[in-house]
Amino acid sequence: MSLEKLRKQIDGLDAELVKLLNERIKVALEIGKTKKEQGGEIYVPSREKAVFDRIAALNNGPLPAESARAIYREIMSAALALESNLKIAYLGPPATFTHQAAHAKFGASVDYHPVGTITDVFTAVERGTADYGVVPIENSIEGAVTHTFDQFTGTPLKICAEIYLPVALYLLASVPKEKITRVCSKQEAIGQCRRWLSENLSGVEMDAVNSTALAAEMAAKSDCAAIASALAADLYGLNVIADNIQDSSGNTTRFLVIGKKYSEPTGEDKTSIYFGIKDEVGALHDALDALKINRINMTKIESRPSKNKAWEYYFFVDFEGHADDPHVKDALKALSKHCAVLNILGSYPKAEM
Repeated sequence: MSLEKLRKQIDGLDAELVKLLNERIKVALEIGKTKKEQGGEIYVPSREKAVFDRIAALNNGPLPAESARAIYREIMSAALALESNLKIAYLGPPATFTHQAAHAKFGASVDYHPVGTITDVFTAVERGTADYGVVPIENSIEGAVTHTFDQFTGTPLKICAEIYLPVALYLLASVPKEKITRVCSKQEAIGQCRRWLSENLSGVEMDAVNSTALAAEMAAKSDCAAIASALAADLYGLNVIADNIQDSSGNTTRFLVIGKKYSEPTGEDKTSIYFGIKDEVGALHDALDALKINRINMTKIESRPSKNKAWEYYFFVDFEGHADDPHVKDALKALSKHCAVLNILGSYPKAEM
């Protein structure tokens, strides 16, 4: 078949695709209207997972699975934006890794609001100036983001989704590599790329600034280079001089999506709780044993000072299962007997690492 005929075939398929996409959006808008009338959440992580799983099962190629997922991420993002003008608060400024994680979860069509602190993210969602918030919770190398943990002890908000984002660092500039006079970024980012910088930019000045996003902004206006994210290159119009320059390839940050309600069960869920134990001998052992007896697979435990009394701690625990699963309900009931306080922070679909 000639090139012209093949292109006409593509044009015909595109016309059909656009028609079908708009039909899908119309149905999604009707669903959104019904959800509003019933007081439901516009963003439903359990339904999102079901759509992604179904598309993966339907896709027989040659379209790669990750490409099909990315396409449907944007289709659903457009629907969310049309349904309610969805607003997402995140730890800014723009082009931070939290912004990148939020973008990966909600797509390009929703409205993003950068705020100055993790506390500000919680406040925005609590006050309704944002529908959802995205906050970092832990990094595979640096460990827990303690400020996020502390916020959960004083908020009614719930965890409704999680995101794993590989930390890929890029050298970005508006000038060629040979004209770079200094490299700017957060001190931590510079430290994570020390080997590459020593081998490739030996003798170039290193300048620590407040954020990778600020470094990108500076690089757009001068002959310095920035160590930042791929998103920063797009937002600030920078050239990628080198990609994946971090010394460790396994660096991943986990983020949480916070909202007013947690997700419905999907069969592949995770639950987060925090509890404070009674002042009794062996109370922590007995509390954790309540989870073991009920065959709960605990995936994380973190302790934080309660701030109510010296040497009193809260324990944050993640485990497999949903708070509405019968065996999880039994476990939480047994756990509560050993706790002075017990709070379910949320149940949500397990994200792919």
